[in-house]
Parts: sequence; structure tokens; C-alpha cells
Amino acid sequence: MLVGTLHRGYNQAHTTPRSGIAPAAIQQFGGWGADEHERQFKDRPFMNIEKVLIDGSWVESLGREAFQAVDPQTGRTLSEFYPVSPWSEVDRAVQAASVAAWRVRGWSGERFAAFLETFAERLEKRAEELIATAHAETALAVEPRLKSVELPRTVNQLRQAAAAARDGSWVQATIDTKANIRSMYAPIGPVAVFGPNNFPFAFNGAAGGDFAAAVAAGNPVIAKGHTSHPGTSRLLAEEVHQAVLESDLPHGFVQLIYRTSHADGERLVSHALLGATGYTGSRQAGLRLKQAADRAGKPIYLELSSINPVFVLPGALDERLEDLAQEFATSCLMGTGQFCTNPGLVLLVGGETAEKFVAAAQQRFAQAPAGTLLGEGVLRNLVDSVESLVASGARVVSGGHAQSGPAIRCENTLLRVDGDTFLSHAEALQAEAFGNESLFVIAKDAEQLLKIAAKLEGNLTGCIYSHRGALDDALYDRLAPILRSRVGRLLNDKMPTGVAVSPAMNHGGPFPATGHPGFTAVGIPASMHRFAALECFDNVRAIRLPPALRDANPTGKMWRLVDGTWTQG
Repeated sequence: MLVGTLHRGYNQAHTTPRSGIAPAAIQQFGGWGADEHERQFKDRPFMNIEKVLIDGSWVESLGREAFQAVDPQTGRTLSEFYPVSPWSEVDRAVQAASVAAWRVRGWSGERFAAFLETFAERLEKRAEELIATAHAETALAVEPRLKSVELPRTVNQLRQAAAAARDGSWVQATIDTKANIRSMYAPIGPVAVFGPNNFPFAFNGAAGGDFAAAVAAGNPVIAKGHTSHPGTSRLLAEEVHQAVLESDLPHGFVQLIYRTSHADGERLVSHALLGATGYTGSRQAGLRLKQAADRAGKPIYLELSSINPVFVLPGALDERLEDLAQEFATSCLMGTGQFCTNPGLVLLVGGETAEKFVAAAQQRFAQAPAGTLLGEGVLRNLVDSVESLVASGARVVSGGHAQSGPAIRCENTLLRVDGDTFLSHAEALQAEAFGNESLFVIAKDAEQLLKIAAKLEGNLTGCIYSHRGALDDALYDRLAPILRSRVGRLLNDKMPTGVAVSPAMNHGGPFPATGHPGFTAVGIPASMHRFAALECFDNVRAIRLPPALRDANPTGKMWRLVDGTWTQG
């Protein structure tokens, strides 16, 4: 079997049918030897192979293999077949994107802003079909998740990106009039976007945050769909293609392939004509891509694994134990725990109150129905991860097993471990278990809690719950600096699962949460700088300068750093 493109979760074609429907194993096609997409293939065993979007046209794939998505609620394969693109097809997409990048270089942000706004409007008009398709492929709830939260969030971030592109301040134009040296951020070139399995809209390669940031910075995008929701990606790409046509952008400005081999994914991120890559997925797969990109000197921005530690200090437990237990259970089980900011590690100082908190959380986990996971790969990885945690010294408090039945589910799972064991096996006990699971770490005292904090790996988020008065202040003041250095976003008295699309948001953090601690995947305009290059002009004649670096402000609203002072002048 071909191993699919590198992502967290459900990465392989479904090969063992859970019903009487034909298997969705990768299919072998014969007689596909054409060098051009325009050839008509008459010898296919399947007639409904979806097309890929290459260089401005929906064309037949040259791939000899195909896959199907699975409905996680029933375990049944969905009817459509999607192609696995060979290298010749991937290379053609990069070539077309490179041509598009040269054509749009120097265009004003207004052009990209108009395109993003047109795309956002088209998504709103097709919302019903998009939501239905995403629900069928992922089992994520129609309401409120897809309809009221994720699709509006996706449209909102497209419009925020449009506003940043139009304003232009994101380029951080810097002018030294005395030395006649001027610099600014500019488009980096074609961007490949690998989307994850858990956000079919908001992180999709053809519409999500990386897409929006790359386009707003003036770059063409090659979207790599995810195997879990190819139909959703196709619908998004249909609308983005129409927006490209309506906005008179070059044909290769946005393209879509569904899947590649591992080797071709590595060739893509290291392609000589590629500017950068945005990736959200598993640590193992992401690091393989990073090695390939690093060898070629190509930037790649990775969002990897995170267990998002939550410290609940003694005063907070004394004050509001039941409320905190409910808040934690709601956060951890939301979306069946399939969030990169899921609270996967809870740290407590041992004692009678801590035991009551564990019992209260266990009761809520046991009573709550288990949600549907995104795919069999997610289920398999979750069960394997729980077994690994147990082998490293953790003990199951609740759940821990896959549920039988057609739906792809695992019991809501809580584990616990004492502080001494955690300190002895800190690396193994911080392995991400992606899904409806969390591990409680019970320290014997406050001093050990601080030692545990010092052993934490990098995470997207870290939370501290403390007494509303001053009972926990002394411990907080010692704990917060340790945790601050290990997380991208520090929270107080709030679970981490919400990620606001705000300019102030940091959805990043130290390794292994991401591949670089200085960048964010959410938050315009900061996220745009991943897909930009800093360009400097030394003693260049005014007429040859980009408009943003000339003496006159091109928009009248753009903020520029002129001789050390930020000004719109």
C-alpha cells in the first residue's frame, strides 16, 4: 500500500471495509503514460476520479493510484475517488506557481485583498454544501462547530488578511534617509500549504490561515489536500478558482493536489522554485519534511505536537473544584479532543483536594458520550499512545479502549502518574495522544511541581489556574517564569482550546510545538511574515524603488519606520 502524504491522523487509504461497500484501497490504474494532462484516458477502471486543479484548469490526473474518504460515523467509504499525484504533476504545479509569482510581483496589496474578499463571499454563498460535505468526511458537528464556528472563522480570517494586504503596513517599510538605505518585506514566492485533518475549513490548504497569510503577502499557493476530507478541499478549490478568474489573477495562482507519496512530498518542499512551506500535522511527518527542506535551504513553518499543560494550584481547587472539573472536561472532550490546543496534561499538588478533583473529572469523563474520531488512523494512534503512556508508568483512571460499532470512537480516557515517575520518564510521558485523552500528574509538593514544570517540552499553550485572591500568588510567581519559556501562549484561569483570530494571537511556540518559536500560524499580520523575504535597497534611485519605500506614502495609511519614528507621513 502507498503511504499517503505526511499528516497527523488519518494518512492512509482505507483498506479494510467495515461494511459491505467496496474497499477504498488505493487502486492501480493501467495504461497511464501520457506526458500532458489533456490526453483522454479511456481505460480507467473507475469513471469518477476527481480532477486536480493545475495551472488554471481542472484536469485529469496522471496518477496511477486513487483513494477514497471514509465517513467516520459509519465506517463506510464515500463514493468519490481522488487521485494520488505523481511527481510530474507536482512539478508542473510548482512550475506554474513560479510563473504566476513573477507575474504578480510588484502588484499592490489591493489586488490580493480584492481576491480574498471575493473568495470569502463565494464561500458564504456555498456554505450549505461545504458544511454538509465536511460533516460527512470528518463527523465534526454541523452545529455549532462547522456552521457557527469554523466556517465563519475561516471567512473572517480571509477578510482580515485582505485588510492587511490593502493597508500594507505588514511590509514594515524602514527608511534611513541619511544613509539612503531602505528595506521592506516582500513576497517569498510560491508557497505549498499542507493542511491537517482536524480543521477542514480553518486550516485547509485551499482556504485556511496559512493560505490566507501566503496570499495576502502576494504569493501563489499550491494546496495539498488532506486524505480525511478531499471532497471539502475540492469544493473550496472550486470557489477559489472562480475567485481567481473573477479577480484576473494568473492561472497558476492557486492550485490543488490531493495526495502524493512521502518521497514526492519531500521533493515538493525542497523544490528549487518553491518559496516556502506551511505545514500542520504530526511531529514525525513534519520533521521528515523539515529535513528535506533544510537540505535545500527552503523555509518550512511547522505546527507539530502539543500537550498544552494546565497547572491547577491548590488555592484554586479549594475555591472552585467542581467548576474547574467541569471546565476541564468540557475543554478536553470538545471535538473529541482533536484540537492542537487540547489540554493533554494536568498538573496538581497532591493531597485530599487533588484526589477529589481527579475523581470529579473521572466522573465527567465516564458519563460523557464518546465522540467520533476523524478516522481509523486517529483511533489507532490514540490507542497506541495510551498504551505507550501506561508502559512508561501512567495508570488508566477511565477509558483507554476503542469502542466497538460502526462509528470510529475511543472511550473518554484519563490517566494519572505520580511526580517521581514523571520526572524519571519525562520525555515518554509527554508524547501526544491526539484525541479525547488527558494525563494527570500528581506532584508530592509545590517544589516538585516546579521541577516538573522545568522538564516540560515546548508547547503551543500553558495555563495556570490560581486562587482569585492571593493564596496562590507566591507559587504562581515562581511557576509562571518557568512555564513562560516553554509555551507560545500563557493563559490564566482559562482553558486553551479557543484560538482567537486576533492580531495579538500567537499560535506557535518552542519545539516540538512548532519548528521555530518566532512565528505564529494564526494572527494577521504576524503570520504573513513567514511567507515573506526581507529586501534591502541601498542607494537605489527613487524611481526604481518599490512604492512602499519611496518618500511619498503610497496609501496614506501605511505605517513606516522613517529615521527611527513610526509614521504615516
